[in-house]
This record gives sequence, structure tokens and C-alpha cells, in this order.
Amino acid sequence: MTERERRASMSDVAALAGVSGQTVSRVVNGAGNVTDATRERVEAAMTRLGYRPHAAARALRTGRTLSLGVVVTTLSTVGNSLMLESLTATAADSGYSLVLALVDPTDPASFAAAIETLTDREVDGAVVVNEASRFAVALAEPPALRLVLVDADDDRFDTVSSDHEAGAHAVTAHLIAASGAPVHHVAGPDGSFAAESRTAGWRRAHAEAELEPPALLRGDWTAESGAALGGLLAGSSDVRAVFCANDQTALGVMSALHEAGRAIPEEVMVAGFDGTADAARFWPALTTVAQDFRGLARVATAILAAEEPAGPARHVVLPVHLLARASTRR
Repeated sequence: MTERERRASMSDVAALAGVSGQTVSRVVNGAGNVTDATRERVEAAMTRLGYRPHAAARALRTGRTLSLGVVVTTLSTVGNSLMLESLTATAADSGYSLVLALVDPTDPASFAAAIETLTDREVDGAVVVNEASRFAVALAEPPALRLVLVDADDDRFDTVSSDHEAGAHAVTAHLIAASGAPVHHVAGPDGSFAAESRTAGWRRAHAEAELEPPALLRGDWTAESGAALGGLLAGSSDVRAVFCANDQTALGVMSALHEAGRAIPEEVMVAGFDGTADAARFWPALTTVAQDFRGLARVATAILAAEEPAGPARHVVLPVHLLARASTRR
């Protein structure tokens, strides 16, 4: 084996950096008793040699495996896919690998089994994404495994969420002002924290405008349900604005309106939620509320990467912002 092929060791890094092996160990483990100049010299040596800490040995030293679980009910929704993509990137940036657990959205027992499996895999904690969070909230006692819930409300767990209600309020108020009419709402599935929060914002905007909100239509986050419910809305000349619970639902609603010959936005304005990249390419470009998926992932990863829980459960709410585009402009 050549010198280039041999895996660099901690002693190699120490020799190149001109420090002790103990100092290299402190840098690798993030200890604070190292000067900035020394840390930079050690990190430069690690980069030059291609040094990678041995995961198994590090786990023995720290009691952490540098792996995190992710629990989801589906990867077919754009929101869940974007969340997983963001978690993968931010976990890698922090030196963590991910273990994915897919649970049956109708079976609480599958959630319990997933937590047991992740515990057996000795992950350092798990991020429970969106609809899967309701299974954690329903537990009589939290599991021993540390969890961060994305889009949930439970003081027993650390949680991170977007400000769904504020975003829905902002886009509904925008639609009311632009259309001069009440705004129809194609909501997300019943029992979803995000869906219910967005519905609350929609209702609040109507109350502030002293308008009676139209009857709510319940979708399931998909373009297919949006198209089906959009077909119902397209048949009514009274429908002048529609707020959809996510961008995929909005895509389906817009398709149904196009097929019925209803002009967007001249006859009906449409808006979504999530801020997906594709929304700017809808026809016309979709007004939406953008979430910071990468920010959600960073916060969740940081909480689980902390050495010890920091006292009471943390509840982090990240801001969203309205992207007004052609689908709501006349």
C-alpha cells in the first residue's frame, strides 16, 4: 500500500500541524480549549491529508453515533420531499448520517415500531416530519429516544415549524384586497397541524375584513385532489379567489379552471403555499407563501446535535414570506 493509499491517522495530522495528538483530538471533538489559530492549523492539516475521524472510535469516545432518524408518513408530497432533502444536506454539513423510517399514516403501531427500530440502531435522535408528528403527540409518554417534531404543538417535545397561520393570513388578505371578494380555501388533510394552522389564518383574514368565509373544501395536498375540488369551484361564477393549502393543490385547481375556460387571474385568482421552485413556472406564475425548509432542517439538526437537552422543550417558529406573482395580478 502506498503512502497516498494509506488512510491518514490522527498522528499524521498532529505531525503536519506541529501539535500533539491530544490537541488534534480536541479539535475533532469540538472541545473549546483550543486557540483559533491552532484550530485553523489542525483543520488545514486534516484537509490536506484527507483525514476523516473514525466513526466507530468516535462513537465509543462520545457515546454518540453521529446518525439521526427521520420519521415520515410519505415521500410523495412535495413538502415532505423538500424537508428530507434539506435534512440530508444539513445533517451532512454537521457530520451526521440519516436513517429513514417510513410509517403507515393510518397505523399508530407502525410509528411505535419505527421508534423502536431507530432506538435499536442507536441513532442520536430523530426528526418526526409533518403528519407523522401526530403519532408522537398521541403518545401517553414520550419515548426515551430524543425527538424533534416538525409541525406539531406539544410541550413534551422540542418542536420546529413555519409560521403557517401568519402566512395563510397574509396571502388571504392579499387575495381579498386584490379580488374584492371572499376567498375560497382548498385545505390540507384533517388532523394536519400545518393544514389546520393555515385554515386558521384564512379564517382570521376574513374576520378582520368582516367577511364570511366560504365553505371549506378538504384536500390531501395532491394536484389530483386540487383538480377534483377545482372542478367544483370552476362551475360557480361567484368564485373569484382561491387559496390552496399547498402549491401542488394549486396546480390542480389551476388545471381545472383552465379546462373550464375560467381565466386566471382575470376571472379567478389563485394562490398556494410552500414556495416550491416549480411554482414560478406555473401558468400563470403562482402567488405563494415561501417556507424556509433548509432553516427548519438546520434548527432540528442543531437541537438533536446538542450534547444534552437544554432544559424545557424548545419551540422554534420560523417566518414565511409572501411571493406575489401573476396568478393574483389583474
